[in-house]
Amino acid sequence: MLALTSATGKLGKAVIDAVLENKLVDPSELVVCTSSDPLDARFDALRDQSITVRYNNFDQPESLERAFAGCSKLFLVSTPRISMDYNDAPLWQGREAHHRAAIDAAVKAGVKHIYYTSLAFGNPSKAGVMRAHIRTEKYLSDLADKGKVDYTIIREGLYNESWPLYFGYYFRLRDEKRHQVVVAGDGPISWTSIADMAFGTAQIISAPSDTWKGKTLYLSQTETCSLEDIARKVSSAQGQDIHLKVVSKKEYEDHYAASGTERASVEWWSSTYEALKNGECDIKDDTLKTMLREAGREPTSIDETIAKMLGGEGGQIVG
Repeated sequence: MLALTSATGKLGKAVIDAVLENKLVDPSELVVCTSSDPLDARFDALRDQSITVRYNNFDQPESLERAFAGCSKLFLVSTPRISMDYNDAPLWQGREAHHRAAIDAAVKAGVKHIYYTSLAFGNPSKAGVMRAHIRTEKYLSDLADKGKVDYTIIREGLYNESWPLYFGYYFRLRDEKRHQVVVAGDGPISWTSIADMAFGTAQIISAPSDTWKGKTLYLSQTETCSLEDIARKVSSAQGQDIHLKVVSKKEYEDHYAASGTERASVEWWSSTYEALKNGECDIKDDTLKTMLREAGREPTSIDETIAKMLGGEGGQIVG
């Protein structure tokens, strides 16, 4: 049995869909875990396929153990509660606390292999967003060294669909009024669509455990596009000039805090740009490219995603 968390999240749902669409696992062998009411009508389509739907909550360890009961493998998507990481959260007080709760519950429930979704930054990394991921990766590695569980770390690429977050801390798409976007650094980014990552992830978690046991891999495109490139593409798509302004980390934090964004959130995020400047998101792992090519699939380009998100008809963006 394979348990999958974050059933309603963007990546979690996409992975479940990829598993089912590609008939990688018999539906009766799937346990979909959700923090929502498992009897909610939105899960009827899953139940109609003989998929088990169970409740789990990172804040309720007993619910985690019940959710994972009878499963040999767990696909663990990182918790979205980023506020836990604010203010340089010390060890086991950031998001890794949720991850450890799920991992410990899985081990107690008899799960043999955990697949964890990390992010496609370097290790070590300057990005605060990676702190909880790296702590979780180490915890899994330590447990594996003790023979308690096998693991695979899937460093998912930076979502194509998340470019508005990196491009000026939530560029507001069609309602955006800014003609100048402030960032604290720039560098090459291997953008990757959620659908492409989900396809690759589904292949990994459905394969025999030994195939990926003990491995840390990046599921990312190898072609890159900087934020300066994004500015040109957005300008082309919108028919108006959007300029990128690179400032210091302190100026960036002051700028967005003054605009009404919670300072702790901005300070946590600002270090991301140091990682970009250091080339941490210039990914050379061709695992995903190989998977897509062997399946006869073409990756979704960042151009296509920008055009779609900005209301364009296609992916033809100049620049």
